Amino acid sequence: MVLEATMICIDNSEWMRNGDYVPSRFQSQAEAVHLICGAKTQSNPESTVGILTMAGKGVRVLVTPTTDLGKIFSCMHGVEIGGDANVTAAVQVAQLALKHRQNKHQRQRVIVFAGSPIAADKKLLETVGKKLKKNSVSLDIVNFGEEDDGKSEKLDSFLAAVNSNDSSHIVHVPTGSNVLSDVLLSSPIFTGDGEGGSGFAASAAAGAAAAAAAAGGGSGFEFGVDPNLDPELALALRVSMEEERARQEANAKRAAEAATAAASQDTQARSAADVTMSEVDGGDSGVGIGTDSMDDENSLLKQALAMSMSDGAAASGSLTDGDTNMAETAEDELAYALRISMQGPAATTAEGSSDMNKVLGDQSFVSSILSSLPGVDPNDPSVRDVLASLQSESEHKAEEKDKETDS
Repeated sequence: MVLEATMICIDNSEWMRNGDYVPSRFQSQAEAVHLICGAKTQSNPESTVGILTMAGKGVRVLVTPTTDLGKIFSCMHGVEIGGDANVTAAVQVAQLALKHRQNKHQRQRVIVFAGSPIAADKKLLETVGKKLKKNSVSLDIVNFGEEDDGKSEKLDSFLAAVNSNDSSHIVHVPTGSNVLSDVLLSSPIFTGDGEGGSGFAASAAAGAAAAAAAAGGGSGFEFGVDPNLDPELALALRVSMEEERARQEANAKRAAEAATAAASQDTQARSAADVTMSEVDGGDSGVGIGTDSMDDENSLLKQALAMSMSDGAAASGSLTDGDTNMAETAEDELAYALRISMQGPAATTAEGSSDMNKVLGDQSFVSSILSSLPGVDPNDPSVRDVLASLQSESEHKAEEKDKETDS
């Protein structure tokens, strides 16, 4: 960043009332001056800018070189328009103001806005230019507005007399450009020279915003701080914003990488699950064997139950056939059924006979057995006669057994 002390010579002659530049020549020039002042102080906080007028009653210094942009912008509002511009006198006064600058380490620069015809002859301009060169003062010229005979030639000769190591520049702005500040943004006045002259193109936008806000009397500065009044704070806020933006971008990148890794792990997990399912499907043969063996055992049990049931049915059928052959009446069938139900391994013993007598003697038990038989009524007289005959027969056999035992 170049440390400079700059004096800007503005043209307030009668020609500045013309409207060929929007909204007028003077207003367009004022916007360009605001832009340059903001950019100068942005390039280096210790750079200073001053302003003087070239027309009217004479050359008048509005502001000596200062870093207070508010003072610079406010002085532009009370400028009177009229008369003819005296370029040579204005440049000499500007050079004198730069000579009395407080910081002697600052480079000296004069910027001239020439928007009206040049009355001075070419030789006088060259003499003033050589004086500037001798005192190491650089010169920037903005040629706009009226183009009379020899104006551009005079200004070119003026610049050639001052220029040293390409530190001075001239910009010709045609009338059809309309906006003066837009043309100056891409000019060497903003981009600087090869030795690091102006070098403030990067901060021109911020300077323009500050100038527009100050000219309109409004606020709305970036980060809520006027960079022209407190450039260090504005720079710190800007650096903080850049760091925050970089941090957010890094977080977004990490989140994207995490999402990609999670998707990859999910894909691997699904692949492993598919492999496991295939292995399970392949091992179904062993499980099937165990299942088949259990099914075989169940089927064997079912077959055994079916066979036992069929055997019982067959046995009951054979008994039924025997009963049919042995008895023809209902009483005989009932007696035979009771006899068969009472048969057992110990039926032929004495104990079996006494047990049978006890059973026949228990009327409630016999009635419950008979009621469970299909088609048998325990209260039927014929059934009662059969029971009574069986009981007497049983008692008779028991007495005979007792007699045989006593004898």
